[in-house]
Amino acid sequence: MRRFKKIINKFHNVRILVIGDLILDEYIWGDVQRISPEAPVPVVWARERSYVLGGAANVANNIKELGGYVSLCGVVGKDKNREIFLSQLRRQGISQEGILLVNNRHTTVKTRIIAGHQQVIRLDWEHTDALTQGANSRMYDFIAKNIHKFQAIIIEDYGKGVINPWLAKKVITLAREKNIIVTVDPKEEHFQYYSYSTSITPNRKEAESAVRNLKIQDTTNTFKINTDKLMDDNTLKLAGRELLKYLKLGSLLITLGEEGMLLFEDSHITHIPTRAQEVFDVSGAGDTVIAVFTLSLACGASKLEAAHIANFAAGIVVSKIGTAAISRKELLERMRDI
Repeated sequence: MRRFKKIINKFHNVRILVIGDLILDEYIWGDVQRISPEAPVPVVWARERSYVLGGAANVANNIKELGGYVSLCGVVGKDKNREIFLSQLRRQGISQEGILLVNNRHTTVKTRIIAGHQQVIRLDWEHTDALTQGANSRMYDFIAKNIHKFQAIIIEDYGKGVINPWLAKKVITLAREKNIIVTVDPKEEHFQYYSYSTSITPNRKEAESAVRNLKIQDTTNTFKINTDKLMDDNTLKLAGRELLKYLKLGSLLITLGEEGMLLFEDSHITHIPTRAQEVFDVSGAGDTVIAVFTLSLACGASKLEAAHIANFAAGIVVSKIGTAAISRKELLERMRDI
């Protein structure tokens, strides 16, 4: 614990660039008292609206709350939601110098209408088509020009078109040349983009889907992937080992929800039991995990130390409702309770 606390207290020295899909989460809160006469749907009497940073911006918010310096690189559209999103960044003190304005594209917004404690509907404003090569080049030019400022890069892939094979390969190659940590929160259909990363942090479902999508089989022929069944724990370990080898990763950290995490390094597999005391909402837990894991690595932690610290952080964030960030103070207090 002393070692973990020493690492956490260095977070303020770390500068991280987060690249990926920027999302604004909008919540409209109200009550339902009747059914609409126009259609069999509830009428929600709205009483409050709130906004929360989501996607890559939630990762950036976690880093900022934990004491690190963070800059975002992504795209927004030419619409009113862009100004709301950028104002949220300014309020949180997050650098937006790498955010590009792209015409004919929505700023990604997910609107949730909540009646009482029940989500009635979710509305998504987004584009998922790939960026133009011009936009890709502008993003990469910013990254290449500024990469010397950062100790680590996080790639946040939510499948909204920002992360693509060309950009991912260029960024990972450049980071390796500069000896800069690069971690990835992956989209299950895109695992082939992330070869040679320092680490990727999928959840169990994403890892299983990736092994099937990439048609990975055990090189020692001790197991075969059954596409019709969920993997048991032993098969998941074998599959994770092959995924690590196939993508030539420095490590692989699979989050298991209430069961904790699995860390794969070379021939070593370590199960880390959950530190969660109560689980109310797992939304955004993956964002917290990659933020803390990367901050810890950038402070000189081993991958195992970084995974343990990230596990503590995940145990805190799942006790909160909705997308949330945790502070360095919360993380240190949780460790004091152990």
